[in-house]
Amino acid sequence: MSGPIRISPEALAFEAQTLQRKLSAGLSTLRQLGDTQFGVTPKHAVWSDGKVTLYRYQGEQTPTAKVPVLICYALVNRPYMIDLQHDRSLVKGLLARGEDVYIIDWGYPDLSDRFLTMEDYILGFIDGAVEHLRASHALDSINLLGVCQGGAFSLCYAALNGKKIRNLITMVTPVDFHTPDNMLAHWTRSIDVDLFVDALGNVPADLMNSCYLTLKPFRLLQQKYVGLVDILDDVTELENFLRMERWIFDSPDQVGEAFREFIKWFYQGNGFVNGGVQIGGREVDLGNIGMPVLNIFAEHDHLVPPSAAKALRTLAGTDDYTELSFRGGHIGIYVSGRAQREVPETIHGWLHVR
Repeated sequence: MSGPIRISPEALAFEAQTLQRKLSAGLSTLRQLGDTQFGVTPKHAVWSDGKVTLYRYQGEQTPTAKVPVLICYALVNRPYMIDLQHDRSLVKGLLARGEDVYIIDWGYPDLSDRFLTMEDYILGFIDGAVEHLRASHALDSINLLGVCQGGAFSLCYAALNGKKIRNLITMVTPVDFHTPDNMLAHWTRSIDVDLFVDALGNVPADLMNSCYLTLKPFRLLQQKYVGLVDILDDVTELENFLRMERWIFDSPDQVGEAFREFIKWFYQGNGFVNGGVQIGGREVDLGNIGMPVLNIFAEHDHLVPPSAAKALRTLAGTDDYTELSFRGGHIGIYVSGRAQREVPETIHGWLHVR
């Protein structure tokens, strides 16, 4: 066995001096910071329904793609993660390659939205956005890109309305919710979700954030704030840190009824695998997905492990199925340098040949 680690007095003194210097520099750095900017790409609203808005992004060049890409994001966070800053933007990468990009912004639900259901989101809001794009572009079908929970919504939509979707892309999307390494699914499987929703109405965003952070408590609640000291003298890095913090805690409340259904149908019932999910009186069967599918997952994803995403290969009915295994995590797939090089190019190239 190795003995105890010994730290010399000189090393301790050096660490103390470094900490003092960083903290002192931090006071100056913080005074230089203004409001943290995010969502860098211009966009304008083209359609809305209640609190839900469909935006079209405006790139520096006219789109060359003839078929638009509709991005369906998750309900649990704000969608500007995919357009966080000028050098960390999936949207910017797609626009630079000629894609015509739209996104559904779910807004901030309140108690008046408590009784919205999965049917309202999938056959109401998503279908409304799809219909707008079909009409405005004079097309029978469009491309759909679903992200995380939005990917699960997109799978439901594509299974029910396949003729309206030309190509389907899923990113970090859970499909098999009962894989052994899915920690979040293990947590939610024993929740009395009826009591939970009946007591709370809408699920508070702060409660949801606490649950996500405690999945990796050391990394997300301690280590990153200790590491903050190392960047206190770097304005750019500190702005990046604050921008990410803003996104993490800028979370909408979750609509009660849709939350109840999603937990019951998928986290508890594993509905894509076991069946039994009905939306608008129709069964959601992934075997009905006949359009080309690109499934992108992250190898180090603690929220949607690769095993949960890769199940789509055997469940989708398409003969044209492609996977991209990304070397990163659930957030890194949008904001890392590797992601900027690999993900937009893969999506664009895959769409281009189809």
